[in-house]
Amino acid sequence: MRKYLSVFRISFAREFAYRLNFVMWRVRNVMQIFFVFFLWSSVFSEPGRVVFGYDRDKILTYVFGILILKAVVLSARTVDIAGEISTGDITNFLLKPINYFKYWFTRDISSKALNLSFAAVEAGTLYIILRPPFFLQTDPFLIFAFLVSLVAAVIIFFCLLFLVNLVAFWMPENGWAAQFLFIGILTESLSGGLFPLDILPQVIQKVLYVMPFPYLLFFPLQVYLGKVPAEQVTVGLSISYFWVLALAASLNIVWNKGLRRYEAVGR
Repeated sequence: MRKYLSVFRISFAREFAYRLNFVMWRVRNVMQIFFVFFLWSSVFSEPGRVVFGYDRDKILTYVFGILILKAVVLSARTVDIAGEISTGDITNFLLKPINYFKYWFTRDISSKALNLSFAAVEAGTLYIILRPPFFLQTDPFLIFAFLVSLVAAVIIFFCLLFLVNLVAFWMPENGWAAQFLFIGILTESLSGGLFPLDILPQVIQKVLYVMPFPYLLFFPLQVYLGKVPAEQVTVGLSISYFWVLALAASLNIVWNKGLRRYEAVGR
């Protein structure tokens, strides 16, 4: 445990090594929140208006909730794994008495801790500037279910991103392209990061709900907002943790196959 605490501290400090990248990432998130905030504010300009089951309070809570959840769920250092495989640097870890999965999960947690602290400051600042009405959940069961779903979301994203990076075992040059497709397109659009998924047709929603992506951002926020019936909360949590187990098992299988393929290029 002590060595992973050391990894956490070192990783947290290393986050400041590339200050410009970190600042631009945060600025992009804030600008996106501004854009979405004014978009939905114009849609809900009439008092008491309800669209797709959202009133103004809930949709603006969704917008700000996305800012916080992205910091918790989607911030990750696991994106560097493909580069380590391509350059052969992964060999250094294979020869050390350290669990590679725990090492990167610890680094992810350090990244999330830093991003969450900045996201909290950003959300507070935006709240002071924009003064949006917020929906506050008071049901203890839904708050607990939200936290449980958030834990599942963190693990699901870690496994998914790790799996995407393992493409580098077979195609070293295409690791970054796979990440862009996964993070830039699939995750942002299918997790509810750009818009609430329940504005889509029911047929598309049913297809999405059997995939892992909605359980990254959309489902936890829906639980918090009280838009998921009590019996469906249990079903959603069951599906979330099914994906946790399925992806963890898949990750172990692909990892072992990748190691057999690994040629330590550059080492």
